[in-house]
Amino acid sequence: MSDTVRIVEVGPRDGLQNEKTPVGVADRIAFIEALLGAGLHTLEVGAFVSPKAIPQMVNSDAVLRGIEHHPEGEFHVLVPNLKGYEAAHAAGARVIAVFASASEGFSRANINCSVAESIERFKPVVARARADGVRVRGYVSCVLGCPFDGEVRPQAVVDVATTLWDLGCYEISLGDTIGVGTPRKARHLLRALAGEVPMAHLAMHFHDTYGQALANLYAGMEEGARIIDAAAGGLGGCPYAPGATGNVATEDVVYMLEGMGIATGVDMTKLVAASNAIGRLIGRPPVSRVAAAINAKSRTKAKGG
Repeated sequence: MSDTVRIVEVGPRDGLQNEKTPVGVADRIAFIEALLGAGLHTLEVGAFVSPKAIPQMVNSDAVLRGIEHHPEGEFHVLVPNLKGYEAAHAAGARVIAVFASASEGFSRANINCSVAESIERFKPVVARARADGVRVRGYVSCVLGCPFDGEVRPQAVVDVATTLWDLGCYEISLGDTIGVGTPRKARHLLRALAGEVPMAHLAMHFHDTYGQALANLYAGMEEGARIIDAAAGGLGGCPYAPGATGNVATEDVVYMLEGMGIATGVDMTKLVAASNAIGRLIGRPPVSRVAAAINAKSRTKAKGG
């Protein structure tokens, strides 16, 4: 398995939008630049959504404009509809993300419409983006379980993912939104999808609520998946999953990959520093096991010195 894996850093958007403490524009830009400096070049940086619905993502246009001078970065933003797309495009977005759920219960709770209705909503967004030369990434939520419907059939995921792919999304991110998946389920899901969407275009977006994310990622890698979504410090969570600890931590993913002989190009010291800095702003330390170990070692050295 000693080949390339691409990490998509989602902390500045998917991570921060689920945190209770909002982070200002300047601090969000500093966080993104720290992650860039650590060697992460594909980052999700904002969302063009209603400020009433997600106040943490307000002024995403200012964030996007504040980082556009970094040519080494590929910056993604989430858009839910045409209005959001137009604002994102005006701010200079070159990559957008749209989202749908594999679960009817989650779709209705999250965006107040059915899965089919949600797809109809973003069809014109994808068409407009492609006409503008803007790349579109597709998210599928609740691929391994739903807080409302329970088990989610792999075929339901295949149907939504295939629809996104056929519409023109260049990559499909599979979200275990509430972190209930296990390696066997992750493996079966990827096998079900492999015949419909090329494996090279499937990303794994696994939350770590029950501590299974790294095992699930490894199982997915054994099936050939090579794109991993992760959030620095394990930022984020899901409002519908009590006790959810957020996305799999980028530090933990990097440690696993490097230990397997897969070079990530990420500077762990700089990554942990970025996670610590954002942790101070939101009032809690990183939940990453690797960051916790490195921080503990640093404290011990400091005391010894």
